[in-house]
Amino acid sequence: MTTARPGVEMAARRHPIYAAFVVHRVSGLVLALFLPLHFTLLATALGGAGALDAALAWTESPLVRLGEWGLVVLLSLHLAAGLRLLLIEFADWSGPRKNWIAGGCGFALAMGLAYALLLWQ
Repeated sequence: MTTARPGVEMAARRHPIYAAFVVHRVSGLVLALFLPLHFTLLATALGGAGALDAALAWTESPLVRLGEWGLVVLLSLHLAAGLRLLLIEFADWSGPRKNWIAGGCGFALAMGLAYALLLWQ
C-alpha cells in the first residue's frame, strides 16, 4: 500500500484541470436540480391560461431573473466543459488543455453577458 506524500493531493486540487472537473460536475448537478422546477412551472399550463399567467408573473422577480442568468452561465460552463472532455477523448490533437479551459470560461462569460444585456434592456 502506497500513500501520497503530504501536499501532493492538495497541489493536484489547485490545478486548473481539477477546477474544470469540479465546475462540470457541480453545474450538471445544479442543472439537474433545476429541471423538476422548470417542468413544474410548465405543468401549470395544464391548469389553463390564468394559472400559467400567475406562475409566470412570479418569474418577473429580480431574484428569479438573477437565477435565470446564473442558469445560463452554468449551462454554458457545462457545455464548454463537456466539449473539452469530448475533445480530449476523441481528438488527435493534444495541445495546451489549459487553453481549452480558458476558452470555455470565456465562452460562458460571453453567454452570461449576452443574456444579461437581453434580460435587462
